[in-house]
Amino acid sequence: MGEAPEIQIQMINVKEDKDPNSVDQTNGSNQSTITQHRSYKWWLLLAIFTFFLLAGQSVGTLLGRLYYDKGGKSKWMATLVQPAGFPVLIPFYYLSAYKTSTETSGNLINPPSLLLLSAMYFALGVLLAVVGMLYSLGLLYLPVSTFSLICASSLAFNAFFSFFLNSQKFTPFIINSLVLLTLSSTLLVFQNNSSGSATVSKGKYVIGFVCTVAASAGGGLMLALTQFCFQKVLKKQTFKVVLDMIIYQSLVATLVILVGLFASGEWKSLDKEMEGFKLGKVSYVNILVWTAIAWQVFSIGVVGLIFEVSSLFANVISTLGLPIVPVLAMIFFHDSMTGVKVISIVLAIWGFVSYVYQHYLDDCNSKTEKV
Repeated sequence: MGEAPEIQIQMINVKEDKDPNSVDQTNGSNQSTITQHRSYKWWLLLAIFTFFLLAGQSVGTLLGRLYYDKGGKSKWMATLVQPAGFPVLIPFYYLSAYKTSTETSGNLINPPSLLLLSAMYFALGVLLAVVGMLYSLGLLYLPVSTFSLICASSLAFNAFFSFFLNSQKFTPFIINSLVLLTLSSTLLVFQNNSSGSATVSKGKYVIGFVCTVAASAGGGLMLALTQFCFQKVLKKQTFKVVLDMIIYQSLVATLVILVGLFASGEWKSLDKEMEGFKLGKVSYVNILVWTAIAWQVFSIGVVGLIFEVSSLFANVISTLGLPIVPVLAMIFFHDSMTGVKVISIVLAIWGFVSYVYQHYLDDCNSKTEKV
């Protein structure tokens, strides 16, 4: 009986010796499991945002061209449908707001003032309206395949603005990517082939080209500013913040475009435009509605990628979708696939691969540093 306490003490000591290691191992395995789950969840979210961006961009661009080809003439209406679909996001907004309110609020930081938020959303909304009008003018005067390829220059503008606003680093591969994508869009100014679309003069073709390049510059600036606002102003990581960014700036842009629509007097001709639409009134409304929805899907994708990664990454994914639109345009609008367009597509893909390879190198370097 006298040995029993000694045996128990020894057993307790053995457990105490083993417990720290077992706890470390358990914690390590739990942490690695959590990291893996987070990684899978993050990559899945990234894939969803990428799909939204590519699908919304392709469908929105093609429906916008279809609107013009079948009798649509209002530049303000073509611009309005780009931000005006934001009400479809309101149910998701309240769901995300409810989910956020049920979570712990211990990580909250000082929120920005209402005046600062109002100024931010107003500035982004006005810029969105201007960029939308420039894109509408470009799509009016250019074949949809040419239009989409010129939009590749947005990546170069976004990299330039990100360098100053978000401290974007430039490497040889990124510079190579920007040069190739710039050449890809520049090649298209030397041709004027509008087969499959309404024939336009050389002067209107140049106007369309200039407006599309200007819209790409404005779009690149807007993406960089959006990332800057996420990092420096909002400083939150919830899906509600993403929806805030989309809904409020879309609301401002919609109001600005409505003012332009009524001030220009184009609203007076919308009834005649609907009556004379080649596909009928129902198709006219459906095209506008689905165009608006497509651009909201695109907005979720692009803002989500900016939120999760960076504005430059979101623009690179957008560039990845460029070959999709010319191929679809060739099928549905009978746009000619000339040698210049093929070279432009190859250069755009080459530029995209160069940028992705730089991210691959960065990922490898970060892994070696951790080891």
